[in-house]
Amino acid sequence: MSADKCPVDHTKPAAADACPVDDSARSTWGRFLSGRAQPAGPLSQERETSSIPKASDGNWVYPSEAQFFKAMARKNHDPQPADMKSIVPIHNAVNERAWSEILKWEAGRGGEVCGGVKLVNFKGKPAQKSPKARVNMLLGYAAPFDRHDWVVDRCGTKMRYIIDFYTGHDAATAKGDNLSFYLDVRPALDSWEGIKMRLQGLWPRS
Repeated sequence: MSADKCPVDHTKPAAADACPVDDSARSTWGRFLSGRAQPAGPLSQERETSSIPKASDGNWVYPSEAQFFKAMARKNHDPQPADMKSIVPIHNAVNERAWSEILKWEAGRGGEVCGGVKLVNFKGKPAQKSPKARVNMLLGYAAPFDRHDWVVDRCGTKMRYIIDFYTGHDAATAKGDNLSFYLDVRPALDSWEGIKMRLQGLWPRS
């Protein structure tokens, strides 16, 4: 399965012009964050290199404000230029948090032998609720607003991780308008290794 690419104008090679969010996920985040008031101004062309290593070479690179805007406009998602000032740093920070949670699961499992685990590919599945999310929804909990599946390479072993994204508001602020995020990151139960890791995750690791 080939890696999905960020919804940007791919005028550079894929290795330099991709990030761990695909087209379906991009539209979900655009709808969710649209309308947040920010001062207008020119859209930045600057891009940030993530801490997430690629399976081939180098690290994944996040899109710029201008690329986010053009991608959403091309897909008729009615983007607002002012929103890009919020959506790009939030997008980058949440993806970094997702990777840090994956690294916690992978710690001590052998990836360090070959230089650390790497992100092979990813898929946004905002319309497909994970089994765990569906159970939680039946129990009365809020539904995640997005889902990603990330596949990592651990020295030749492919591991798929499911990431459910939940959101709320910071009650400590005057208007409660600061977004807060909770990420439920765990190995998929599609391999014996994933099942073993999930079972081990029920108890604190020494």
